[in-house]
Formats: sequence, C-alpha cells, structure tokens
Amino acid sequence: MKKKIGILLENRFIEREVFYYQSYFETEGCQPVFLTRLWGQPRLTFKGLEYQAEVTVDHSFENLTDEDLKEYAAIIVPAGYVADYLLYTEKPGDISPAAGFLQRVMAKPEIVKGFICHSLWLAGPIKESFAGRRVTCHNNIISHVRNAGIEYADEDVMIDGDLITARTGGHHGVFAKAILANLK
Repeated sequence: MKKKIGILLENRFIEREVFYYQSYFETEGCQPVFLTRLWGQPRLTFKGLEYQAEVTVDHSFENLTDEDLKEYAAIIVPAGYVADYLLYTEKPGDISPAAGFLQRVMAKPEIVKGFICHSLWLAGPIKESFAGRRVTCHNNIISHVRNAGIEYADEDVMIDGDLITARTGGHHGVFAKAILANLK
C-alpha cells in the first residue's frame, strides 16, 4: 500500500479536523503531507479558523509531476475556507492551479480523492471531472454542487469508488476512516 496522503492546506482551516488527519494517518502507518500553492516561496505558514493554530507547509502541489503523484495513495481537501482560498487565480475565468491539480488527480482512479464540507467549491471549475459521480457536501453548497451538474446524495459520508465525500468538518473521523478503508 502506498503511504503518502496529501492534504491541501490554506488559511482558515479547521484545526481539529486537520490535526486529526495528521495524527490518525500517522498512527495507521501513512505519511500525511501538507500541500499548497507556495507562490514561489520555500514555505508558507497558515492559520486555523478557530484557534489561529499555525501550520507551516513546504510542499507545493504545483510541482508534483505524474510520476510524483504515484507516491500518493490519497489526496484530501479539508473543510473550512481552504477551498475558497485555493480557488484564486490571477486571471478571471482561468482555472486555479489547485483546481487544475485536482483535475489531474480526479483522472487517476488509483488515487483516493477526499472532499469534505465546503471543499467541493473546487469542483465547480472542473465539473466535467465529477460527471456521473455522487457526492455529499455541506448544506450551504448543495446548490453549487447541483449547478455544476454533480449528483448530490443526502448522506453524512458518500463513497463513490475512489471518490469519498463528507457532509461537514464534524464528520472528519468517519471520513478519514472511510478513506483508509478504501486504501486497503
């Protein structure tokens, strides 16, 4: 079993969720790796939403080649405002680097994809990558998901093959366990 689990990160992440992933996946023998857009910097430090806890990230998803991606068993987009920040692109109408990265990942069935809560905001620009897939998400973005043509399922956790989604950040425990079970 591949051991790396990529976790996208940006400001205003939910600390309990992200720290749970880090601890849980390490305990289960996996290596969580925080990934972000580094904007040409060697590292960036992000602050959490509730407690302003800091996490420094020094791995960029922008630099990952298809060969590098073979090392990853899963890629997770956490709750909070992570997806909102990662939607940013300099030129209006372009697909953000994060959405472009996820488009590449969605095309790789050997990588488990995890989206929780509001993280499916990143699906809008790459809706064709989600065609024919069933997802769940936070109640506040059901219309975004449906407007992107993605089938919404009224479930706390939805498993659609290599795509695992969860309704809220509060479901991070069962979400993480579903991801790990899918890897085995």
